[in-house]
Amino acid sequence: MADTKLYDILGVSKNASEGEIKKSYYKLAKEFHPDKNPESGERFKEISFAYEVLSNPEKRETYDRFGLQGLKEGGGGGGGFGGDMFGDLFGGLFGGMGGGPFGFGGMSGMGGARRGRRRGEDTFHPLRVSLEDLYNGKTSKLQLSKTVICTKCSGAGGKAGAMQRCKVCNGRGVKITMRQLGPGMVQQMQSVCPECHGEGESISEKDKCKQCKGKKVTNENKILEVHVDKGMKDGQKIPFRGEGDQLPDQEPGDVVIVLQQKDHEVFTRDGDRLIMTHKISLVEALCGFHFTVQHLDERELVLKNPPGVIVEPGAVKIVKGEGFPHYRNPFEKGDMVIKFEVEFPEKNFASESQLKKLEKLLPARPAFSMPEGEHVEEVNLMDFDSTRSNEAGRRGEAYHEDDSDDEMPGGQRVQCAHQ
Repeated sequence: MADTKLYDILGVSKNASEGEIKKSYYKLAKEFHPDKNPESGERFKEISFAYEVLSNPEKRETYDRFGLQGLKEGGGGGGGFGGDMFGDLFGGLFGGMGGGPFGFGGMSGMGGARRGRRRGEDTFHPLRVSLEDLYNGKTSKLQLSKTVICTKCSGAGGKAGAMQRCKVCNGRGVKITMRQLGPGMVQQMQSVCPECHGEGESISEKDKCKQCKGKKVTNENKILEVHVDKGMKDGQKIPFRGEGDQLPDQEPGDVVIVLQQKDHEVFTRDGDRLIMTHKISLVEALCGFHFTVQHLDERELVLKNPPGVIVEPGAVKIVKGEGFPHYRNPFEKGDMVIKFEVEFPEKNFASESQLKKLEKLLPARPAFSMPEGEHVEEVNLMDFDSTRSNEAGRRGEAYHEDDSDDEMPGGQRVQCAHQ
């Protein structure tokens, strides 16, 4: 009888889609999270373990074929759990089988046939996503064109036995030609065989499959449903096992979707932190403020600072728990970080009398006493202009360079006489 314990834990059928499994996991994880139900820690572990297995195509295939026993004895890659976890979750179902680490690749005899086949190359496709997509999660449909084994000839290219070794390249798939460069000098050149196109085999025109024209494969459009989970990040890869191009006697590679995050107008992301810059006026910096931020899930967050709590230029404040959700644990979030810029009023924004009133409200300025004597000189402050400053420096350099000698017409140089 097939083992369905992990499906039962998530409350889904054995034929459940990836989306149904994910939806059920989010619902149960939220309900039994230890922060909400401290007594449901073991239940939460079971839910997390079941999702870890069933959300991975290879682990799910192994579990469907061999049950929990197959997961315990599997020898392939793809991550693993200690045997203690099996004992904790399933009441010592595996008895004295040991508690060392193990993987989930499948039974030890499963890989023999696969190792004998050459594996095709993986195909990479970029998927542009917004910061909102990575925060809220998203499902996208992506249409790809791929080669598949011809269904009419089953990848033979024609009638049974019609495929013959190519006579031009003798089955090597490459053609070697010799070129005489000079006396005793010969260049050997290698190129793809023009007759069999590198296959090493050829078939007569009359025996070729009518559907694939002897190519053994045909083109097919495939629509992939890409699930962007909450908390994923820029550059993260989403693999689709075995969805690459198919070729005879070759295991197809994977289609790998690579996430590419688009820039956001307000927020930037640093790990699980969501960062923004906000500009406030001098009045707000001194007397308090309220302002609204639209979050990535379209909630309106009202941020406030009470009067008298000064916000200095460059100050950084945080809002706990309003950052980015953690990948595979979206109920845990980082912090939102706000960097403040203080905008000062324009010149002469108030009259002299108004400024005197304002000065009475502000802390007293430092005392100043005017020094006396001939060495005292008052100077004026001016706005700094880096362009004019650089030009003055260059003029000074030119003056010093030309100051040493004077040159007379005709190229004669006159030097000052020293007495």
